[in-house]
Amino acid sequence: MSRRHRAEKREVMPDPVYGSQVASKFINLMMIGGKKSTAEKIFYGALDSIKAQTGRNPIEVFAEAMEKVAPALEVKSKRVGGATYQVPMEVKAERGQALAIRWILAAARSRSDKTMGERLTKELLEASTEKGAAIKKRDDTHKMAEANKAFAHFRW
Repeated sequence: MSRRHRAEKREVMPDPVYGSQVASKFINLMMIGGKKSTAEKIFYGALDSIKAQTGRNPIEVFAEAMEKVAPALEVKSKRVGGATYQVPMEVKAERGQALAIRWILAAARSRSDKTMGERLTKELLEASTEKGAAIKKRDDTHKMAEANKAFAHFRW
């Protein structure tokens, strides 16, 4: 890691169907082994089935799910004089978005439905209604931060 300056953030191109940068990031993180077209098929198939099931705009359901899964607080380890404390910290919007994408994908992959498209559809629908494994992960993170509120003065 360079000590001179931070690595600059690269601009992500918006996805071709909905023009959303978040959707593009989601597809890129879902991709395995460089198979972007497969990841796009799965993602857009999931959004099509969301539209068929709910009748709502699927990109709005996706955005709502992302917003609800993104954490407001998390804990970071801080070493103070030989003891390690879990210090609660506020999460920046960019990191919250990255965590939400990761958690939704992990929750979808751990589901037992037949195809990844079905898993992703169900996870996004559950996340938009504040249910599901990704929401549980966010709640656990918030509970951990709440439990360690006493160490908030170690914030740096």
